[in-house]
Amino acid sequence: MNKQKLFSCCAILACTWIIVTWDTPLKTLWPVIVALFFVVVTRKAIWGLLAGALAGSLILSGGNPWQAFVHLFTLHLEPSLKSSWKMGAILFTLILGGFAAILDGGGGFQTILRFFLRKGGDASKRFQAAAAGLGILCFFDGLANSMMVGRVCKDMAPKCGVSRVKLAYIVDSTSSAVACLAFVSTWVAYQLSMIREGYELAGRQINPYIVFLKSIPFNFYCWFTLALLFVSIFRKFNPGSMKTFEDSNPAPEATFIQSIEDDQETRVGLHTVIIPVFILIISFLLGFYFLGCSESLWPVTLRKIAAAFGSDAGPLVLTLSGLFASVIAISLYPSRGPNRILEGLISFKRGVQSLIGPVFILVSAWMIGSVLSALETAQFLSSLITGANASVLIPSLIFLTGSLISFSTGTSWGTMGILFPLAIPIAAAACQTMAPHLQESYLQIAVAAVFSGAVFGDHCSPFSDTTIVSSISCGVEPHDHIRTQIPFALITAAVAIIFGFLPAGLGISPFLLLFSGTVFLIFLPSVLNRFKKNKVKRYPI
Repeated sequence: MNKQKLFSCCAILACTWIIVTWDTPLKTLWPVIVALFFVVVTRKAIWGLLAGALAGSLILSGGNPWQAFVHLFTLHLEPSLKSSWKMGAILFTLILGGFAAILDGGGGFQTILRFFLRKGGDASKRFQAAAAGLGILCFFDGLANSMMVGRVCKDMAPKCGVSRVKLAYIVDSTSSAVACLAFVSTWVAYQLSMIREGYELAGRQINPYIVFLKSIPFNFYCWFTLALLFVSIFRKFNPGSMKTFEDSNPAPEATFIQSIEDDQETRVGLHTVIIPVFILIISFLLGFYFLGCSESLWPVTLRKIAAAFGSDAGPLVLTLSGLFASVIAISLYPSRGPNRILEGLISFKRGVQSLIGPVFILVSAWMIGSVLSALETAQFLSSLITGANASVLIPSLIFLTGSLISFSTGTSWGTMGILFPLAIPIAAAACQTMAPHLQESYLQIAVAAVFSGAVFGDHCSPFSDTTIVSSISCGVEPHDHIRTQIPFALITAAVAIIFGFLPAGLGISPFLLLFSGTVFLIFLPSVLNRFKKNKVKRYPI
């Protein structure tokens, strides 16, 4: 950090002592302002969250710096560390990071890619579809997805007639969007923690995992990102500067494609990836049922399954399923040397270490959430809209706010940490006059809007780690990746609002909205092509 940035950060934090003396509602919003300022200036989510938490603690302590520092840990951190859900979130995040690293180190993903490339048809489409499928298979971590898929596909892309810029778009579109939708990933523990935090601030007791599952159909930006990705692949839709890169790319190398089709050997067995991923999912589902069901296990009924997923077994199930899948992955770790188990353990350790930083972001988000709760920030914001007829617009406004924050800061987790403690109480206040079942659905839309907005920045922000890693792992300049990615992101955001959050606020089924939005995206290339032809006829050059 240069001297100017350091001075500006110190100055904004020092203004907290002035805010303490004012009798103004700005006190309740000041930690959010400080957090956003720090994140924008430093490009680090953790510094913004910690600075915001410290500023709020200073206000609560009347400007006493020592007392604010002590209370930050004793009142706003210690209770979180005593929560089984939150400690389970930390353990699961670290374990699944190790699991992802084991699969990456084993080389099984390259074997899967070569396997799908052997199928007949257009080599360019085959490669792009295989890369997208590989990204979806790596659902358990967004950043690991960007690194693994990009590294595996980078050298093959030009030989299959695909520009590396297009590959970077595919990799980035199947990283954060897939991880945010997956019911088991390194994101889910953080998401559950943020959901619980937001609902507690709204004065509601819920099971966060049930809310998360029910919010998935409303996560319109993520779903439409995947829909537009496959439209781009199979309809060769490349808006903006992406078309220039794709048109200038050479045709597929016939000799390379033939060598892939003739190669019937696999360097690493497919089972080294497929079995661990299958075990992870199955152990997760069975774990919830056997450890969460409070009644007799047999016969299995939907009511018992719902009750099991609504239990407090989540932290234990997340941890045990991650550990069990990691053990299986290590036992299948491919190596010709005598120490393959040791190699697998080293990969696991590397993956755990890679997620220590995100875990600190998670802990910092808990601290600022606790501070905002003590300042009654959510109640203040909720009072501003109580009685206002703005319920239809609030999901879209939450999405737009999250998109702006995440694009400006490049952090999806930081965006969730800042927005969840505010968005859920605001949505709860806006839906007070609705029937109870409609309130539940409305809050799920708000949860999904936060997730969608957070992923928007992760998808195209020049400061996002997944954006940068996606470009580097694919061998392209981040600038080229960002300028070719943004048109896709803006199209998806517009469709998410028009076909998603606005009508969802009116109570329309999310499945109908997903279908209609997807149909629109499928026909969008034809509409744009016809528009261009008519424009050329009307205004010939």
